[in-house]
Amino acid sequence: MGDMTNSDFYSKNQRNEANHAGEFGCTMEELRSLMELRGTEAVVKIKETYGDTEGICRRLKTSPVEGLPGTAPDLEKRKQIFGQNFIPPKKPKTFLQLVWEALQDVTLIILEIAAIISLGLSFYHPPGEGNEGCATAQAGAEDEGEAEAGWIEGAAILLSVICVVLVTAFNDWSKEKQFRGLQSRIEQEQKFTVVRGAQVIQIPVAEIVVGDIAQVKYGDLLPADGIFIQGNDLKIDESSLTGESDQVRKSVDKDPMLLSGTHVMEGSGRMLVTAVGVNSQTGIIFTLLGAGGEEEEKKDKKAKQQDGAAAMEMQPLKSAEGGDGDDKKKANMHKKEKSVLQGKLTKLAVQIGKAGLVMSAITVIILVLYFTVDTFVVNKKPWLPECTPVYVQYFVKFFIIGVTVLVVAVPEGLPLAVTISLAYSVKKMMKDNNLVRHLDACETMGNATAICSDKTGTLTTNRMTVVQAYIGDVHYKEIPAPSAINSQTLELLVNAIAINSAYTTKILPPEKEGALPRQVGNKTECGLLGFVLDLKQDYEPVRSQMPEEKLYKVYTFNSVRKSMSTVIKMPDESFRMYSKGASEIVLKKCCKILSAAGEARVFRPRDRDEMVKKVIEPMACDGLRTICVAYRDFPSSPEPDWENENDILNDLTCICVVGIEDPVRPEVPEAIRKCQQAGITVRMVTGDNINTARAIAIKCGIIHPGEDFLCIEGKEFNRRIRNEKGEIEQERIDKIWPKLRVLARSSPTDKHTLVKGIIDSTHTEQRQVVAVTGDGTNDGPALKKADVGFAMGIAGTDVAKEASDIILTDDNFSSIVKAVMWGRNVYDSISKFLQFQLTVNVVAVIVAFTGACITQDSPLKAVQMLWVNLIMDTFASLALATEPPTESLLLRKPYGRNKPLISRTMMKNILGHAVYQLTLIFTLLFVGEKMFMIDSGRNAPLHSPPSEHYTIIFNTFVMMQLFNEINARKIHGERNVFDGIFRNPIFCTIVLGTFAIQIVIVQFGGKPFSCSPLQLDQWMWCIFIGLGELVWGQVIATIPTSRLKFLKEAGRLTQKEEIPEEELNEDVEEIDHAERELRRGQILWFRGLNRIQTQIEVVNTFKSGASFQGALRRQSSVTSQSQDVTNLSSPSHVSLSNVLSSPTSTPPAAAGHPRREGIP
Repeated sequence: MGDMTNSDFYSKNQRNEANHAGEFGCTMEELRSLMELRGTEAVVKIKETYGDTEGICRRLKTSPVEGLPGTAPDLEKRKQIFGQNFIPPKKPKTFLQLVWEALQDVTLIILEIAAIISLGLSFYHPPGEGNEGCATAQAGAEDEGEAEAGWIEGAAILLSVICVVLVTAFNDWSKEKQFRGLQSRIEQEQKFTVVRGAQVIQIPVAEIVVGDIAQVKYGDLLPADGIFIQGNDLKIDESSLTGESDQVRKSVDKDPMLLSGTHVMEGSGRMLVTAVGVNSQTGIIFTLLGAGGEEEEKKDKKAKQQDGAAAMEMQPLKSAEGGDGDDKKKANMHKKEKSVLQGKLTKLAVQIGKAGLVMSAITVIILVLYFTVDTFVVNKKPWLPECTPVYVQYFVKFFIIGVTVLVVAVPEGLPLAVTISLAYSVKKMMKDNNLVRHLDACETMGNATAICSDKTGTLTTNRMTVVQAYIGDVHYKEIPAPSAINSQTLELLVNAIAINSAYTTKILPPEKEGALPRQVGNKTECGLLGFVLDLKQDYEPVRSQMPEEKLYKVYTFNSVRKSMSTVIKMPDESFRMYSKGASEIVLKKCCKILSAAGEARVFRPRDRDEMVKKVIEPMACDGLRTICVAYRDFPSSPEPDWENENDILNDLTCICVVGIEDPVRPEVPEAIRKCQQAGITVRMVTGDNINTARAIAIKCGIIHPGEDFLCIEGKEFNRRIRNEKGEIEQERIDKIWPKLRVLARSSPTDKHTLVKGIIDSTHTEQRQVVAVTGDGTNDGPALKKADVGFAMGIAGTDVAKEASDIILTDDNFSSIVKAVMWGRNVYDSISKFLQFQLTVNVVAVIVAFTGACITQDSPLKAVQMLWVNLIMDTFASLALATEPPTESLLLRKPYGRNKPLISRTMMKNILGHAVYQLTLIFTLLFVGEKMFMIDSGRNAPLHSPPSEHYTIIFNTFVMMQLFNEINARKIHGERNVFDGIFRNPIFCTIVLGTFAIQIVIVQFGGKPFSCSPLQLDQWMWCIFIGLGELVWGQVIATIPTSRLKFLKEAGRLTQKEEIPEEELNEDVEEIDHAERELRRGQILWFRGLNRIQTQIEVVNTFKSGASFQGALRRQSSVTSQSQDVTNLSSPSHVSLSNVLSSPTSTPPAAAGHPRREGIP
């Protein structure tokens, strides 16, 4: 089927091509087949068909130097013929589909059935209706109008079910919409550099067309397929397409094929774009994936028809039939563990679900037994055939009461609260410059115990300026006047800086009057170019004289070389190489230095040591980064062997050493102080020299003089953590990391090793939760390994953003502190809601249960319960989940992975308030009629009118919940529950709104809500009893929690579940404990779990290609994310990995998709 869709797509395009083939010298088909070749095959094919790359450029009507003319009609035509650089995303679910999914909820289905039976019976009037002998209760005061009204209860239940379904569906819908918006925002921000009309411009990736000349550089993620036409030292990581981890070296004459979705790891160059969007290599894979997904769905539907019932009982267990064992192993590679909150909620959900089921079953059994015994044994009534409908009606009523208890027991609002809380936080975090890519990252961040931060750009402003220089034997503490420097030296210096830097790096005039000039490109190079401008020189003429095409050879900067060199051909055919790099590295390769007179004199090792002491160390101790600029001349013949780097990068002549300042961001020290106060250790991991790093760390407040801490270099770190065989040992890392504060001169692998070492450490009683910030391509592995990866939005490369969970849109460390605040707030919001919700549940279940057992009728009717449970809880979850975070959240230590969700204090609050509410409700139930001088509502016959008595009970119950909602705003036993209540307008609106609706329900609800209007004094009593909640809250707060040792905490993750999932998944049979419980048929809970895990489903919606940037990379990480949940909610990742491994067969595991199986 995949081929079919593709071929339709292409045939449509071929019709276009036939018309246009004349205009361009090659068709889309030709280019597509060309891009499928690799290496030498491709070179041969290009030679045979087109002559050379110039030939292809001519046929595509573009110039390798000036690019496309960039006129609108030309671009339009190219888009028509060769397609747009855009992969259409999978269609979102329609609102109706979401409604249908919400209807699949088991509780709702039970309610619907009960309501329909109740409706049917109310319209059926059997002949025996008037027969006195049928049932005792029948003889109540029942006039004609009342008998007619029997249908109302059923209708009301159906109506409330419809409300619930619409609310649920609308929530899901708006959430999906929000994330699509977020995704498109991430995509719009991705720009790429192309040459059009001889101008280098940046355009959104979607605007790239076939024939564009794109400039590729270190850290780019290629947005389209193309042919390499010129450049230097280009190395590509093609693992996302080929799975080969080695970097592939690209060159015009050996392997010129560049593929979309691959990463540039080194070098720079230009490529001619030959295939975009669905015709690029990544696009082709995506179309196959999309087609595969549809195929799966069809199979699912077939499977469903065969064994719908069986499927509902049994969760299709992922890979139980060994369908995709291999893929699972692969996916496990970058697997993150289940988020802390999810784990805790899952356990709690199972515990509550079981209790609810038991309670409701007992209720129904007791009611039925009592009725049958009472009617047929005690009163010795015969079972008359004409009475059957009446009895059935009673049984239906009992059944409805049972279902009501169940509905109340299950906290429907919980998954909703989680979703709302996360979605709300994500929306607000955008304002705090955090662009959240994976929902659960926001909550994990609240538990973070360590942050490993980059220095450049995160802690510092990333605006490099040269502030000191050592030129011609003089150490200038500020920028010297141009006249003070020898003119020859000056000219050499200007050339060395202008030519030996990426030509994409420029300094542009400021955007506003009085602002600083704009730095574009590599910031260190900008600092050097700024130095040239400060010396009243200009770098532009030098560059235009020596354009990029004329550069003879370039050794680009990488983390191994730590230097960059450019070779040019001089007018006399000889060669000159300019070099720049970290001073201690470049100076080791210098054997001469320019004197004050501009002549090279010998530079011996002891001169070097002196220079390090007198110049470089003082600069570093001022927190400056030192860069050495040097050059070397080569004779024209014999031409040196440029591949032999060690010989080439040697015998240099030092021109100057400069100290570049990168000032600490003004808000960083305060942010770091807040982190330390919040129990989070900040560590700095940087490529800079150790003195510079230490100076900056002191300025930031990461280290305080006189403390016991470690600042070490990467080499030393490696020496300490490896044993004699050179293997890394965990216990050696455990000796170092607790005190380590600064890791300098570190390589990307050191960073990854450190992060992994801290995460895997069992040295402390709490497992560490580590956040990492990074911007470079080389930070990718560490960002992926961390619990939360932050990428820099401005300075970050595409690769880093792809590996991250949160993107800092302003590159600022203080935004991380905001993320911690939001994360803790999510956790607290959910606890607040739990505290409120469980109080309601405990009370309602006990009232319904005892009421039903003693008076054969629940004091709270089905419709009332639905109002309390579904509507109020939904709103309460909104009200409590949108509390804005306060600074006080940063005053406590992070919660660990094994801190229970419901703390002792919360348990005390829940039980305390439950006691108050139950006492009052039972008082009202049994002696209420005497207190208010009204008729008793107990033992009322079937279909009797609603009594004032039961209305007062219902109203009091709701009032108590309303005031308890205010109590629930604080969960750590604070006294002032009104603190900051007006900062949350949503909360106030909802409380007042619920109150208003309650008045309407009681006064005008009538029969559907089983309410009769109340007088003012009765209302006053209800509100007064409600207000008592606030007073009682203060009483509870005085009881010291420490005395209540007997209170059990709930929702705790035990050590056993701390085993990383990898080990659990090695053996498919070993299923975690919570799940085994689930499989016993707690199907009820699937809906709850599913909603909690919508976070992951949302990620899955994009997996199908909303962004094709890093498509395959994401696919593997998404696959692994969905795996956390797969066992519990839906084997969604099966469908993906399968399509990858074998588009032909679907393992039986993927056959039943619980979402469509009636387990929502």
